[in-house]
Amino acid sequence: MDFHKIKWLFTDVDGVLTDCGVYYSSEGEELKRFSLRDGMGAERLRKFTPIQIAIMTGENSGPVSRRAEKLKIDTVFLGVKDKVKVMEEFLKSNHLNYDEIAYIGDDLNDFDVISKVGISACPNDAVDPIKEIVDFIAPNKGGFGAFRDFCEWIIKSRNSEN
Repeated sequence: MDFHKIKWLFTDVDGVLTDCGVYYSSEGEELKRFSLRDGMGAERLRKFTPIQIAIMTGENSGPVSRRAEKLKIDTVFLGVKDKVKVMEEFLKSNHLNYDEIAYIGDDLNDFDVISKVGISACPNDAVDPIKEIVDFIAPNKGGFGAFRDFCEWIIKSRNSEN
């Protein structure tokens, strides 16, 4: 793995940035729980590396948009049904290759993207098929600091490569 090749870190939302829980009212989806530690991970990744952050999720959720705005993440793909297709369009339009992408996901809809990227990760409560193919299993669960764990691992690995 060449950590210095990584230019973008993509993250799934449900099961990575959240604990997979959602709170509904009679009006529909109202709340998702996000970890402040993950927010610090995004901040530290920006501070200590040139890596940019993007969100890609199958959900089309107002709370996700608001969280992305709070974390200063401008590249957000909501309502994605085919993550490989969206990723390939992103790579092409930005003149990038898969080996320049890090990705963290937790479930089977992330499998195809995870199997292609340069560096991959999952929370420790991800489904087994994902755990079997990633480069890094975060010590924490989704929504409880797994994204921060991945950011810190990248920062530490980049520094140890110098």
